[in-house]
Amino acid sequence: MAEFLEVALSYPTLPYSVVLCFAVIYWMLAATGIIDDGGIGSGDGADFHTGNEGATGLAGMFARIGLGGAPTMLVVLLLAFFGWTTTYLVQLFLLQSLPAPLRWGIGTGVAVAALIPGAVVSSWVLRPIRRLFMKLRPVAQESILGKSGQVSSPEVTEQRGYASIDDGGAGLILQVRARPGERHLRGDRVRLLQYLPEHNHYLVVGESELPALDISHTQISGDKEIH
Repeated sequence: MAEFLEVALSYPTLPYSVVLCFAVIYWMLAATGIIDDGGIGSGDGADFHTGNEGATGLAGMFARIGLGGAPTMLVVLLLAFFGWTTTYLVQLFLLQSLPAPLRWGIGTGVAVAALIPGAVVSSWVLRPIRRLFMKLRPVAQESILGKSGQVSSPEVTEQRGYASIDDGGAGLILQVRARPGERHLRGDRVRLLQYLPEHNHYLVVGESELPALDISHTQISGDKEIH
């Protein structure tokens, strides 16, 4: 155990250890609902880009190297894990016995080079995950606008939130946002009012505000908002 910690907390493994711990803690918090599981760089929840178009920041960089189509923080987790594994093994079996100047010089090269096989393996791992996320991606359809559901995240605000929507089947977990000045807490009943395709989320209102909303009689579209 002591040797494991010594290697994990020494250069060049240490940077990957820090990123890996951060990513693991992030997903543990996301799994408990304490934080919204949006990808960094996407700004509006998980990043589902499958190409370069529309992807910016870190998400755009991942898309350009073939790692798009999955939440950005999941990609970070995979890259950190495979990079950590590579640098840990090289440090354990090779670098520990070298003088400090050589260990730092070669270690830097290993830390950078570890991203290449890490990206390749991550791309393989993401293939089935990417297909799953694309199947789960909500589609802007008038048939689900007006449906009711329950807030499943700690809260729904203008910036973040999720809700479980009753679709007549197993239910859908959708990214939702509240109207300006409104806030819905976990367990509150809400209705889908509008789909915003540029942000890949739905605008919701409290169910009590639209008790008799019927999509077959009320025109609601992705580019029209009910006032």
